[in-house]
Amino acid sequence: MTTAFDPHDLAGRRLANRIVMAPMTRSRAYGPGASPTELMATYYAQRASAGLIVTEGTQPSVVGQGYPNTPGLHSDEQVAAWRVVTDAVHERGGVIFAQLMHAGRIGHPSLLPEGLRPVAPSAVTPLGQVFTQEGPKELGTPRELTDAEITATVADFASAARHAIAAGFDGVELHGANGYLIHQFLAPNANRRTDAWGGSVEGRVRFAVEVTEAVAAAVGAERVGIRLSPGNPVNDIAEDDPEDTAEVYQTLVARLAPLGLAYLHVMEAAGQRELVRRLREGWPGTLVLNPFTGGEPTGPAELKLVEDGTADLIAYGSLFLANPDLPARLAAGDGPFNAPDRTTFFGGDHRGYTDYPALD
Repeated sequence: MTTAFDPHDLAGRRLANRIVMAPMTRSRAYGPGASPTELMATYYAQRASAGLIVTEGTQPSVVGQGYPNTPGLHSDEQVAAWRVVTDAVHERGGVIFAQLMHAGRIGHPSLLPEGLRPVAPSAVTPLGQVFTQEGPKELGTPRELTDAEITATVADFASAARHAIAAGFDGVELHGANGYLIHQFLAPNANRRTDAWGGSVEGRVRFAVEVTEAVAAAVGAERVGIRLSPGNPVNDIAEDDPEDTAEVYQTLVARLAPLGLAYLHVMEAAGQRELVRRLREGWPGTLVLNPFTGGEPTGPAELKLVEDGTADLIAYGSLFLANPDLPARLAAGDGPFNAPDRTTFFGGDHRGYTDYPALD
């Protein structure tokens, strides 16, 4: 029987175990030009015992930023700073992918250079607020991308992927989940276009497919994963028609399957286990699952999803945030586990970041 503590071949790269550190925004990129810091290098290196680390969402372009103090991968300065992080992780034997995240309509003009404002497939105002340097602000109406700008955004993802490899990352994960730009193109309430980038199922999956194809061509498909979250309503996404949602994601996976990507990462929403199974059936490679746990952190009970074949790898979020040696604690059975301090999740200093104790 395969367990979560067995090695795994990830598109030719050996992972020490099947426990993934999920991408988590921490908003501590205080370096010049939205670049990582030495503290971030310490944070990721502490967690290098994961089979795979996926970094916090990292913007592929200036306009892709949606939150304060999130890092980028669109400048030489950022590449050099990320190299310190990847070197620290590799020195401890870890494997690390950069998550490329364009926030799309989730953001605020105050987070961007003067004259820019968030962009999206359609000029639809999302409900909710976003945190800015001046505190929470209502989300505004994004600017609809032109056809030429969509093509340029695809190129931005490919350029950021090349920057990631130059920075020493083992690969990249495309963030197609949680209501950000790629997800916005997939969702009918965010994508109201009637041209070739919207409308039909084929139109709505086109952006995700073209981004993935461009990134795979830029750095090699074996270095590319993609994260999806079918039916996840976060950031005012509405995928309320189960048949349409299933068709969209099964179509997307069918289009991506022949590319030979490193993995498909599914963030499971409530009631979506059957769709997860169908996506697994249609996916020829590694499946990473961030399972739905009803608001509780993913824990030891979810290890069985590797044993029963539901997934190849299991992604842990807040429990990995609070337990830098999480694989050892999971192997011990009952931890013990440090409790995550939510008040320190976003922004701040080393507290709630690099000061969680390890077992030894």
